[in-house]
Amino acid sequence: MTTGTAQPVLYHYWRSSSSWRVRWALELKGIAYQAVAVDLLKGEQRSDAHRQRNPLGMVPVLQIDGLSLAESVAILEYLEETRPTASLLPREPGARAFVRQLVQIIVADTQPLQNVSILGRIEKLTNAEERQRWAASCIERGFDAYEQLLAQPGRPSGPFSLGSELTMADLCLLPQCYNARRQGLDLARWGRISAIESACQATEAATRSHPDQFKPAG
Repeated sequence: MTTGTAQPVLYHYWRSSSSWRVRWALELKGIAYQAVAVDLLKGEQRSDAHRQRNPLGMVPVLQIDGLSLAESVAILEYLEETRPTASLLPREPGARAFVRQLVQIIVADTQPLQNVSILGRIEKLTNAEERQRWAASCIERGFDAYEQLLAQPGRPSGPFSLGSELTMADLCLLPQCYNARRQGLDLARWGRISAIESACQATEAATRSHPDQFKPAG
């Protein structure tokens, strides 16, 4: 395992889904880190200093082991490979592929379509009401697919996406549930997802990494 001596630094935004995934993983794995806020609403992600960390001007960025890593899933995979306890991926290859499929539904096909930059452009082209409708429709599409996959025959039952195992899929799903509620969606429509949300919220690591713990004062 490759580890550095300096404390990791996480550049993040308190309400960013991608940032929450990484904060949660760091908490689960017991990795002490320094959290440095990047205010997306003030445009701090577009500063020269932050673009040196990530040329796309996005969060999160994790500086660890002498590396500067961007893209939340790449960060999660790196943490899993270098610090495998607590594990975020099951050992069995088929189960690992299934978890990664669930991850991609959220991080590739749901969350990017309704992040701050996209919604801002939609509102400029239309209005705030259409912006919310767009966000809700993107989340509904992703959650419908996620729920359908969980209901497939032979999939494990239990509190989390992979039954009794908390995995990378849950780390991606819970922040998206948080976003869904902000967009006015009733999660009761998705029974399994709602149950997973409750189970995740009951974990200490999810609570410690929750946006409310990092919300700016005032």
